[in-house]
Amino acid sequence: MAISVGDRIPDATLTVMSENGPTPLTTSDIFGGKKVVVFALPGAFTPTCSNQHLPGFIQHADEIKAKGVDEIVCLSVNDAFVMDAWGKQQATEGKVTMVGDGNGDLTKAMGLDFDGSGFGMGTRSLRYSMLVEDGVVKSLNQEANPGEAKASGAETMMGQL
Repeated sequence: MAISVGDRIPDATLTVMSENGPTPLTTSDIFGGKKVVVFALPGAFTPTCSNQHLPGFIQHADEIKAKGVDEIVCLSVNDAFVMDAWGKQQATEGKVTMVGDGNGDLTKAMGLDFDGSGFGMGTRSLRYSMLVEDGVVKSLNQEANPGEAKASGAETMMGQL
């Protein structure tokens, strides 16, 4: 069953790239005591993710943060190396934190995974965005069509802040 508005984000350990290499980061570290916009997508460097979803959050990062958001997190079932390379290619520094859910642990625990093995991608995340306050989901916007980034896009999220 998928996570819903009012639910707490499950405990999981994710990874980010730091100057010391891949660094573990718990969901408590990310969401505890903070107002966080998180958006997730099927995969780094994929067309809709690279051309629509991530760029919208980069473009509107200052506006989103001006509405009281502490951090904007991009989550994908990719490793920290891939997320770091994609973040550099997309110029996310200081705007969006690139977080890897390499084994899909958080994605599966939230029930927001899908089987992309027919496309050679294995387990992946559905495309969504959510507002999380102190670990509790306040809004959740899931795409009906994974090839679109409208319902889960930055403009939708800005309207919910």
